Amino acid sequence: MKILFIHNNYIKPSGEEAASGELARLMEEHGHEVRWFRKSSADIHGTSGKLKAFWLGIYNPKASSELAFVLDEFKPDVVQVQNLYPFISTSIFKPLKRRGIPVVMRCPNYRLFCPNGLCLDKVGKVCEKCFGEGHEFWCAYNNCERNRMKSIGYALRGWYARKSRNILDGVNVFIVQSEFQRRKFIEQDIKEERLAIVPGIAPSVDAPKEWLAGEYVGFVGRVSVEKGIDEFIEAARMNPDLPFKVAGNVDVTYRVPDGLPKNVEFVGFLKGKELDEFYLKSRIIVVPSKWYEGFPNVIVRGMLLGRPIITTNIGAMQSIINNGKNGILVPPADGKALGLAIKKLYTDVDMCKRFANQSIKDTADKYSRERIYEILIGIYKNLI
Repeated sequence: MKILFIHNNYIKPSGEEAASGELARLMEEHGHEVRWFRKSSADIHGTSGKLKAFWLGIYNPKASSELAFVLDEFKPDVVQVQNLYPFISTSIFKPLKRRGIPVVMRCPNYRLFCPNGLCLDKVGKVCEKCFGEGHEFWCAYNNCERNRMKSIGYALRGWYARKSRNILDGVNVFIVQSEFQRRKFIEQDIKEERLAIVPGIAPSVDAPKEWLAGEYVGFVGRVSVEKGIDEFIEAARMNPDLPFKVAGNVDVTYRVPDGLPKNVEFVGFLKGKELDEFYLKSRIIVVPSKWYEGFPNVIVRGMLLGRPIITTNIGAMQSIINNGKNGILVPPADGKALGLAIKKLYTDVDMCKRFANQSIKDTADKYSRERIYEILIGIYKNLI
């Protein structure tokens, strides 16, 4: 089978891109031929680059003609679309439709209905205003990107995509990553038969032969408001006798607060064996995200490595963690509840071990490479 993946790379590598890359490798492992049609946001330079991104995000006819050439040369059996913005745009659905090629669109976020994809306002609260009356207008009005030109650009490209129906009429199946996300799409009038759940692939890790209790409370991921870093720091202040560590890049929009508690240490971005070692040396992995998330690989990696998880009871997280069985769920944006949950779990090593054993079992069954391949290839074959 020939599969073409379409994606506009972000300025910096993201978990979303890593996940789509894994799906492409999965197809190649099973003998399928994979090719990419890519653009990159790293090409945005200066004011002229921003203006270019502003207009091409709405509609880029050049991307359409470039894709037409690739389609005629490669002749894919199926196309999988991910991020279209800012340099690909919805223009690419015209040559796809003209050739009758089946299209799936992987939706790791909520950008079909929310211009910034996060369902999160600029102060870090869950927001679904763009789901209802006014739609994309709210992104521009509330300046959700904290940059007026950027917010207007996001709103305009979302408005055009919705009004033109290029995406809705050009995609055969929308791939979401959790039951929660599937329900949200149905609420926005995406028919059930056009939705399929394909969760993320469990990362390849060397699980410990013997369970170790670990030493500190760990946070892994982008250090930003929506990821709940402020609540993590608040929880650390509540538990001054416990060590807290943060592994990840500090987002450009986030400023680490003055007066950081002495029991909090930022260790920077980690990957590979260093990242696995960070997990294994932690007693708990905390994912205090305040937005819905798509499929947080941080949680799955932690579960595979036998780490009990504390996360929030919204979005994809509640589809992965079964409260009291393989982890603990707390309300989002509630540092006090998070701090109390951390203290309770950290001091109960037997509970930590029980959660860890259940996590390893759950993850191996649901998110293995073979299981994800079976689901995805089934979608492709049905379309073809």
